[in-house]
Amino acid sequence: MAKELDRLRKEFVSRVSQKNLKQLLEALKYPVTEESISKRVALLITNKTFDGYSTRHGAEKDEYEMHCMLADLGYDVVKCRNLTVKVIEEALQKFSKHPHLVHTDSVFVVIMSHGSLQGVCGTDCKPFEIENIYKSLNTQNCPALHNKPKVIIIQACRGGDFHSFIPEMLRSKANITQQNSSLFASGRNIETDAVVHKEKDFISLLSCTPNTTSYRDESYGSYFIQYIVEIFKEFADVDHIEELFRKVMQRFEESEFGEIQMPSKDRCTLTKNFYLLPY
Repeated sequence: MAKELDRLRKEFVSRVSQKNLKQLLEALKYPVTEESISKRVALLITNKTFDGYSTRHGAEKDEYEMHCMLADLGYDVVKCRNLTVKVIEEALQKFSKHPHLVHTDSVFVVIMSHGSLQGVCGTDCKPFEIENIYKSLNTQNCPALHNKPKVIIIQACRGGDFHSFIPEMLRSKANITQQNSSLFASGRNIETDAVVHKEKDFISLLSCTPNTTSYRDESYGSYFIQYIVEIFKEFADVDHIEELFRKVMQRFEESEFGEIQMPSKDRCTLTKNFYLLPY
């Protein structure tokens, strides 16, 4: 009898421990359900042609691959092409009022363009500051996304002289074109108001570090987008977003571009792990 009671006690403790562990793990994750996945939305902006800059050949390949990846993850993609800075701002404002934001568990904002140290370039060659994305989707201006992950992906240069970085050996291996300028996310500026954090639950991945360039194949698109799609397809069902971004960075380190381009995670205010798919 004593042995049976001891066995039952151990079994009960084990079940309670497993239940507590499961509850603890769930508390460390942003909530994701089949219903919330069905309401997901993403904004995808692709600039290919410009008034004064070179055409971004291969941009259409990036757009296609990114659209397919987001759609596979359940996002209804709002797709925009060749926007001036003013229209980018208007598209972002419109997106911040999307009716599905109340029900979605997360959003993606992806912008692919030329860049400058002042921001991502519109087709009018003026800079759109990345800061505007944070402002438009923060708790104050977009309360529907409060406590929900907001993922920002930027494919653009951030300065640097292309010809001083690319070795002749590498130049002969791939048809790489320069994205003329650069991208700069201005300051962290994480503020709070009297009730909640104004800026929280953001994470962004930029295609390169400051004062370096991003590289793009005219036929296959940018290496940054290629590697993101590759990593997400393989690991999105098991890894959270920060780990996925780390693996994208590691993919660059292991590639022939490891010494000339390295993506950069920026301004992460996620307080939990965000898994794109429930498990």
